[in-house]
Amino acid sequence: MATDRAREVYDYIQAYNARHGYAPKLREIASHLGISSRGVAHRYVRALQAEGLVHIEPDRARGIRLRKVKTSAPRTSSLPLLGRIAAGRPIEAIPGEDEIDLSEFFVNRERFVLRVQGDSMIEAGILDSDMVVVEKRETADNGDIVVALIDGTEATLKRLQKNRDGSVTLRPANAALSPLRLSATRVRIQGVVVGQFRSYR
Repeated sequence: MATDRAREVYDYIQAYNARHGYAPKLREIASHLGISSRGVAHRYVRALQAEGLVHIEPDRARGIRLRKVKTSAPRTSSLPLLGRIAAGRPIEAIPGEDEIDLSEFFVNRERFVLRVQGDSMIEAGILDSDMVVVEKRETADNGDIVVALIDGTEATLKRLQKNRDGSVTLRPANAALSPLRLSATRVRIQGVVVGQFRSYR
């Protein structure tokens, strides 16, 4: 990827397409980046096109199409399970000989990945730049961490609380931030977080 900013645009296009089934407009990309220039957003998209990651259909408002990225070598979806490690009282290290099939956790046609931006869920262990695995659902239970679409335009990651009066509260996991109480008609559940991963490199 040419720049971190271009990578951010690519991730946003992927996530938006997964949520809505179509690509964002340039003004939506610009808004996501916190800029007002659609020209700058278009430059990032053109950089992605030059790398073969997207295709731009001219004269179409939502003409950005994701391209399948070909890999030169087959990928494995399993990692060796070498044993247990204590996070509390130390335990004897016993080597293991099994493998964990990552597809059992993450790979499912009803699941997609979003890159987290912001610190509203840090007390739930979800940090800025983490990846969350989301299962597509239109309903969720109290306490679930959900992808919620507000007023059909803004998506947010919050813990769901259903109130007795029919409203819902979207609660951040950050004591410095306030919960958001809304009419249920303004909120559409798009998925529930079922997994998470983070890279330290």
